[in-house]
Amino acid sequence: MQHISGKKIILGISGGIAAYKTASFVRLLIKAGAEVQVIMSPASCAFITPLTLATLSKRPVYSEFEKDFGEWTNHVELGLWADLMIIAPATANTLAKMANGLCDNLLLATYLSAKCPVFFAPAMDLDMFQHPANQQNIHILKSYGNIEIEAGFGELASGLVGKGRMAEPEEMLQKISDFFLKDTTPDLKGKKVLITAGPTYEPIDPVRFIGNHSTGKMGFDIANEAAKRGAEVLLITGPTSLKTNNPAVQVKHVVSANDMYQACHEAFQTADIVIGAAAIADYRPKTIASQKIKKSDEEITIVLEKNPDILASLGAVKKQQFLVGFALETENEIEYAKGKLKKKNLDLIVLNSLNDHGAGFGKPTNKVTFIDKDFNIFPQELKSKEAVAKDIIDQIVKNYAE
Repeated sequence: MQHISGKKIILGISGGIAAYKTASFVRLLIKAGAEVQVIMSPASCAFITPLTLATLSKRPVYSEFEKDFGEWTNHVELGLWADLMIIAPATANTLAKMANGLCDNLLLATYLSAKCPVFFAPAMDLDMFQHPANQQNIHILKSYGNIEIEAGFGELASGLVGKGRMAEPEEMLQKISDFFLKDTTPDLKGKKVLITAGPTYEPIDPVRFIGNHSTGKMGFDIANEAAKRGAEVLLITGPTSLKTNNPAVQVKHVVSANDMYQACHEAFQTADIVIGAAAIADYRPKTIASQKIKKSDEEITIVLEKNPDILASLGAVKKQQFLVGFALETENEIEYAKGKLKKKNLDLIVLNSLNDHGAGFGKPTNKVTFIDKDFNIFPQELKSKEAVAKDIIDQIVKNYAE
């Protein structure tokens, strides 16, 4: 379990009988070399004592916002400290609060502040586990990018037998170890990845432009994920307020579609993988006014001309490069995406539909469908854009290696 050694892990414990298993789980994590910070919901203290877990973790256990002598427990700092957070057991009550952003204890406040991957291990009676409301909450949490460690089938505290039993400590340890192994495997090491992001602004006059609502977040998340996986990344972005602190990501700022076209073609020949996530304007004003256009009572007409299709132009000259495009559609989504895949000579296309709730510009989530060059279709669930970025890189690695 060397992949866990040195990792900072928050173990959140909610109030269920399976909390008794957390003593063994903490011992396993400590033995594997992890630093473990236990946070307990107030209800969980009735099932296992904080003293037991503090002794095993060699750290004070937190349960309340205010410690002795008025000292404040900073949930934000805890959320930033951790490399991983796991909530085990995750009761139906805690799952519901996590899914809906309720925050009435320190454990939930830390969860909502966490910047790290979050695992959760459901534990409850079989009827509660199977209830549609609970299943919907699990679905919502997974759509946020949280990772479920599935409940097992077996004898439950009620005496019934069925699904709802929390995973054993050894199984949870293995899941975490596998995650860190995958997370640190540089499967794009030595590869040069070119990514476009954000909108383009097409000037009308010195102060006005044609643009769109893209924030660039999807492209930035893909760039960070590719860098995390060992790639050398060039991110060409249109106007956006986003930044990246990853030293493996070189950022080049552009404004218009022509600027982005030029920058992409300059970098294309040395790229191994190209991901076109930018929302490039299809048209630009044919004539740009040299002075600000004054307002009048009369109508004005702006004649538009077509911008170059950057992905199609790259597809026409590609050699060994693996080319990935995006399609944002509102109707006949699959057929239009297949048409773009073929026309632009792409290897993979990522389809977004504005008909899907939670997808599109300016949202923290996205729902995509992957279509490969053989027209195989892989629909995905609604997820955080960070989780979607991971799925995109996984698809590229899978197809690029074939």
